Amino acid sequence: MKVLVGVKRVVDYNVKVRVKSDGTGVDTTNVKMSMNPFDEIAVEEAVRLKEAGVVSEVVAVSCGVAQAQETLRTALAIGADRAVLIESSEDLQPLAVAKLLKALVDKEQPSLVLLGKQAIDNDSNQTGQMLAALASLPQATFASKVVVAEGKATVSREVDGGAETLSLTLPAVVTTDLRLNEPRYVTLPNIMKAKKKPLETIRPEDLGVDVAPRLKTLKVAEPPKRSAGVTVPDVKTLVEKLKTEAKVL
Repeated sequence: MKVLVGVKRVVDYNVKVRVKSDGTGVDTTNVKMSMNPFDEIAVEEAVRLKEAGVVSEVVAVSCGVAQAQETLRTALAIGADRAVLIESSEDLQPLAVAKLLKALVDKEQPSLVLLGKQAIDNDSNQTGQMLAALASLPQATFASKVVVAEGKATVSREVDGGAETLSLTLPAVVTTDLRLNEPRYVTLPNIMKAKKKPLETIRPEDLGVDVAPRLKTLKVAEPPKRSAGVTVPDVKTLVEKLKTEAKVL
């Protein structure tokens, strides 16, 4: 059984994001980049399934610039067997990524596709759902537990009303949430081993996919700075300020 895991190179979650002076996007110059945390959880889950003997091969895939090879090497160090980089200098939007992954799914024929539920850079939360629709595969999003057995995946997920359990017939698409697992610490020996694992680079045109952007960003701006809080002497003053100043009552 083969598992395909999508990983994305994003600005590290510890970095304070700054907007470009011209408002065209986020400034990534000399900024630390790392694997999207939700994707790291997906890789960890795939490796755990392999260690449990359920999965025979874990293939990590990333779509983006050449530097995304570093992100894929991290996935290989966690335990993926091989990696594929679909290299493109375009600003790849969720639909384009879903089309690229669909083409790769057709080529690789995995039994399970694991993706992070969203990327922390654009928070779109669209790629997994679009991939499932394009590939006509069953899907389960925001997974907090995944059990694979006898050609089915049983996925537990949190919903507004509590919890939900889905049974999917494989092949299927599953997107991972924070509570699914805690990714392991990548050791130096595994980082060295990852350098010898195969990493294939292909282009979108090799897969016959048009990745031209469908959406245009008009402007990016930082949120307004929050004003300092004030101390009020009593409840009556608080209620009055909520009515007249905050205007929430």
